[in-house]
Amino acid sequence: MEKVTRLASERGVVIFTKSSCCLCYAVKILFQELGVNPTVHEIDKDTEGREMEKAIARLGCSAPIPVVYIGGKLVGSTNEVMSLHLSGSLIPLLKPYSATLS
Repeated sequence: MEKVTRLASERGVVIFTKSSCCLCYAVKILFQELGVNPTVHEIDKDTEGREMEKAIARLGCSAPIPVVYIGGKLVGSTNEVMSLHLSGSLIPLLKPYSATLS
């Protein structure tokens, strides 16, 4: 759990993904189109990936992957990110981490 917490707080926008996950890809593209360059950790390519996935579940994320952190705080998985985006609440969260959002 310590590794997940540390990685999540090292950068403004962090996404934990798996390389073959289509929802992970969709979330990464959404952030890039909003002018944010997230730090992406592909846990299936990490030797501690299984432990990281278990830690993410213990930290309170309902779906294991993708998992998004903004400003070191757990936002959630695809459903939470898309709900925030559709309600207009995602962009204000991302403003501090984007050169194009104003």
